[in-house]
Amino acid sequence: MFVDSHCHLDFPELAGRLPEILSRMRDNGVKAALCVSVTLEDFPRVLALAEAHDHLYASVGVHPDYPDLEEPTVSQLVALAQHPKIIAIGETGLDYYRLTGDLEWQRQRFRTHIRAARKTGKPLIIHTRSAAEDTLRLMREEGAEQAGGVMHCFTESQAVADAALELGFYISFSGIVTFKSARELKAVACQVPLERMLIETDSPYLAPVPHRGKTNEPGLVRHVGEEIARLRGIPLQDVAQATTANFNKLFKINKQL
Repeated sequence: MFVDSHCHLDFPELAGRLPEILSRMRDNGVKAALCVSVTLEDFPRVLALAEAHDHLYASVGVHPDYPDLEEPTVSQLVALAQHPKIIAIGETGLDYYRLTGDLEWQRQRFRTHIRAARKTGKPLIIHTRSAAEDTLRLMREEGAEQAGGVMHCFTESQAVADAALELGFYISFSGIVTFKSARELKAVACQVPLERMLIETDSPYLAPVPHRGKTNEPGLVRHVGEEIARLRGIPLQDVAQATTANFNKLFKINKQL
């Protein structure tokens, strides 16, 4: 059985087709999914999904791609994270790819999320793009290792993976690892310890081969697991069992998935 450790079921590409998407999750052996928050304005929709479905979970946070929003506070994130279906803080981090100029507000927002994670004891979901050096620096400065978490949709180098692993973080691979062009990432997927690995879709984006270019959904996360098993030369069941156990451990899921 698989777990999709990062998806956006509240996004319009998926929200209107939820019954069929949940059905395909079951058909593909995907036992659970984490619905990740990107703004506080849309957070109620994310939480409602988790409340309505026993096998869906949620996070609370504000993505670094949104500059024109009211900044979350530590106390606000801590209060929202008290709900039992909220199992993580994020998606947070740094993105220097989409936005340019003075991005100090991104760094301050990231610090706020790390501090909230430390206070709640709930792990971080970290997004980093074209910003690995600053991401790791802020993680160290703010004591992110005290909360732990996952580097989601990982696309960075082995050196960045090693640095995150040293801080106690997990590495999550998305459909990108199935792309023929992702040679360096495939090599990283062979080196990350299986006991520190998660798999995800980041749906509705980044559908894996053989569905590349289509709308992604949690049921397709098994293709990520299949590619990692192929790359490492191990049974698919080993990947499924390890990544599910890792999800349970990181996000403190008491019941067995």
